Amino acid sequence: MTLVVDVALEDVRVPLARARIVDIARIVLRAEHVHDALLSITFVTDRRMATLNREYLGHRGPTDVISFGFARQRAGDPVVADVYIAPAVARRNAATAGVPQREELTRLVVHGILHALGFDHEDGPERTASPMWRRQEQLVTRAMRSAKRKHTKVA
Repeated sequence: MTLVVDVALEDVRVPLARARIVDIARIVLRAEHVHDALLSITFVTDRRMATLNREYLGHRGPTDVISFGFARQRAGDPVVADVYIAPAVARRNAATAGVPQREELTRLVVHGILHALGFDHEDGPERTASPMWRRQEQLVTRAMRSAKRKHTKVA
């Protein structure tokens, strides 16, 4: 079993340690029974995200997360994917939703990986009722609990 997760920051700051982001990614991959993966998670500026959004999705402006999962030739082949996240958009989303920024970034990491694994959802308000969204929220809860356990000292 080989789960390789690379985390890069392109001219941005993120309030999560790289090791924590790798932990979140591994939680998702293991929960989805992925045993071999090469995953890149890159945090980018709004400008870079707007460019990716326009070039690959045909949309204007920055979005919060974009994923590129590369097709596997055979079922046993490793998952290979790139996930791009805009922390400034995540910060705005967190403020709007009234959740901590770290939780929103965790959500975007999970969301991006699920897309890379082939999950999808409707656009618009109905997306929160989709099976993908329910799975995402289960995994966000699991990842947030994992973070709390790691920071709790045993007496």
